[in-house]
Amino acid sequence: QVQLVESGGGLVQAGGSLTLSCTASELTLDNYPLGWFRRALGKEREFVAAISWSGHSTVYSDSMKGRFTISRDNAKNTLILQMNSLKPEDTAVYYCAAGANHDRSGSYYNTPLGSHLDYTYWGQGTQVTVSS
Repeated sequence: QVQLVESGGGLVQAGGSLTLSCTASELTLDNYPLGWFRRALGKEREFVAAISWSGHSTVYSDSMKGRFTISRDNAKNTLILQMNSLKPEDTAVYYCAAGANHDRSGSYYNTPLGSHLDYTYWGQGTQVTVSS
């Protein structure tokens, strides 16, 4: 089974910034829609952000808008989550994910996927801890 690999997690003070990266040696990530999810202790998995297969469209959870930015670096086969103005409630394990790549119809190709049910491949997660 293909596994994505996240990196960049750590401890940061509230108001600080952190950049997460996601790579996969067995996948060319520009061939997949991609997303980030997180799971805080004692809570359900939560959608964070997604970028379409095409790379032309993104979507964010309301609590992330204006603070987080999802992007691709196709040359480096890397998915990035830039997190700014971090809050203690952002503390969680963050996971990257890749969706299906079998359908390049216009709507699917250009639509970011906002549900975990839309994703096929997952990373192991990286811990982000934001202190008060």
